[in-house]
Amino acid sequence: MGRAATGSCTESALRVQYDALMDESTAALALAIGVRVRQERQSRRWTLDQLAEAAGVSRRMVVTVEQGAANPSVGTLLRISDALGVGLPALVERPEPRPVRVTRQGDGAVLWSSESGGRGVLVAGTAPPDVVELWDWTLGSGDRHVTQAHTPGTQELVQVQQGTITIEVAGQPVTLDAGDAVAFPGDVAHSYANPGTQPARFSLAVFEPGVGAGSRPEVAGA
Repeated sequence: MGRAATGSCTESALRVQYDALMDESTAALALAIGVRVRQERQSRRWTLDQLAEAAGVSRRMVVTVEQGAANPSVGTLLRISDALGVGLPALVERPEPRPVRVTRQGDGAVLWSSESGGRGVLVAGTAPPDVVELWDWTLGSGDRHVTQAHTPGTQELVQVQQGTITIEVAGQPVTLDAGDAVAFPGDVAHSYANPGTQPARFSLAVFEPGVGAGSRPEVAGA
């Protein structure tokens, strides 16, 4: 009984430490994104209102992002990055003059998380105008991530590494097990879900042509 209680207390303490580290990491990422957005906006001599209009978001949202005061949705970041013409990876990665950019394990940008332990981590990306993003996704049991349509011509590739996921594309569901892969258009509404009782993990590659050519049509919350 004593050992079980001790073990439980230790696990709880480790969980609190982990959550604190995650909160600190999320806050640091939000601040870094805010600095980059402000730099890109000011380099174009745009006002807050001009960026808000180009991105199709509110002025308050732009201010919040630049101040690093909130953890914006992936959809909001996509709108802002496209309006600036830099691509989402440029907002979360440090400027790197060399052609080879390495992301070490644990250094990816966590842009989505859930209470059940799910995470969407952007681990690598290319420069515009034709941007390729590489993501490492984990969905906890019952997790579902809904994404609105991206810019025309966007394509996505998914391969499941662990567990089972269901991808719904324009209302058509596809269930994938470990080792399965699928390619589908990302310019229609789609979602990723874990219908199982165990965590699921998958790799996601997103190809977005012509970033910066215009604002994205998706609504915030993607």
